[in-house]
Amino acid sequence: MSVLLELSMFPMDKGESVSQYVGEILKMIRGAGVDYQLTPMGTLIETDNIKQALALVEQAYDTLDELDCNRVYSVLKFDIRKGKTNRLSQKIKSVTDKIGHVNTG
Repeated sequence: MSVLLELSMFPMDKGESVSQYVGEILKMIRGAGVDYQLTPMGTLIETDNIKQALALVEQAYDTLDELDCNRVYSVLKFDIRKGKTNRLSQKIKSVTDKIGHVNTG
């Protein structure tokens, strides 16, 4: 099984620039040993199951909570597919095989 999670989470009560808080969440994700890609609007994460994905969401919130964030905004999107793995790169490869190079970052 492959669970792709697109996560955007940041504090709303810490001013205009929140990259340091996003960075702390990314450190947590990196430490979890899952595949991920940072994008300008969020982070794509691939896990083996939905429980692992939801645990990362909870840990991301806990990270901000520990940094005294009182208001947190988050958007989550999931793509859950049985019988597949390595979809962070495979989904892009599927498109580029059909149309050639695309900008991915």
